[in-house]
Amino acid sequence: MPHSTRRAALRATLRDRELDALLVTNLLNVRYLTGFTGSNAALLVHADSDDASVFCTDGRYLTQAAAQVPDLERVIDRPCDAALAGRAAKAGTRRLGYESHHVTVDGLDTLVDAADGVELARASGLVERLRLVKDDAEVEALRMACAAADRALAGLVEHGGLRPGRTEKDIARELESRMLDHGASGPAFESIVAAGAHSAVPHHRPTDAAVRDGDLVKLDFGALVDGYHSDMTRTLVVGRAADWQRDLYHLVATSQAAGRAALEVGTRVSDVDAAARGVIDEAGYGDQFLHGLGHGVGLQIHEAPALSKAGDGTLLPGMAVTVEPGVYLAGRGGVRIEDTLVVREGAPELLTLTTKELVVV
Repeated sequence: MPHSTRRAALRATLRDRELDALLVTNLLNVRYLTGFTGSNAALLVHADSDDASVFCTDGRYLTQAAAQVPDLERVIDRPCDAALAGRAAKAGTRRLGYESHHVTVDGLDTLVDAADGVELARASGLVERLRLVKDDAEVEALRMACAAADRALAGLVEHGGLRPGRTEKDIARELESRMLDHGASGPAFESIVAAGAHSAVPHHRPTDAAVRDGDLVKLDFGALVDGYHSDMTRTLVVGRAADWQRDLYHLVATSQAAGRAALEVGTRVSDVDAAARGVIDEAGYGDQFLHGLGHGVGLQIHEAPALSKAGDGTLLPGMAVTVEPGVYLAGRGGVRIEDTLVVREGAPELLTLTTKELVVV
């Protein structure tokens, strides 16, 4: 992964902000900038060059750090934030940025003591802004994660995993096991399996409730590959689909198609939400669409941008997002259809390839 390229982009931002260096303490941001996957680390990125940047972890990760971060000076110390803040002070750093959205009040006191004489400046979200647009390596990891989820669902359906009598928990366990079989290091999040009336609960947690003939079954799940998360929802019917279920499914599918079509470079994220939401509003079910249209995915399952009414900003090429409208009829059932896509010039790249036709098993 081009970690040095990412750090170079961050250095340009630091110079624009008149920061001599940035202390990165958010572990996901450290991973993004270095490739390090351990549970304790910090990174001091200097605005001038990588030659002055320093990576810190503790003794448990001596060998791992040497393998994963071979291109930076490495320090073994603890606590890492204080150690690197002290290094910055000794090096004559005048203005040191810190991740104010991540550092606690007590943690800031520690930094003030360690960086004696250095001006500490809030620098919230600088790395996250870089993470908004995925590079080729990130998109490939997302493709692999989505493929693992697609194959897991295909195997579940093909081998009769969705049938009357099976519990929501049974189905979730099998789905997650199949994702591991197809290359995932784990599930991207706790899988949602919601049958019958439970499908009307947007974030239902699987229970011992058994699937019954005629149930809608909502499956919201994803795979984790190289730290990157996929996210997909499909709603199926077990047995025979009733007319109201087919109508509801068609409405949500039409809304989801409108949302995908609106994923154009330069479009405001709130307008993407409006494109999909308008279809459901017009059908009279606006009050049953209970959440935003979608969100960014990457090193986190939910990250910027937020595709919602209140979402801010515009779509950029390389953003990875979900489009997931849903309509939930309390006591009866609900339908959600979700894809993970990458914004591209011309048309978005679809990463979740499972059919969006109504599947009756």
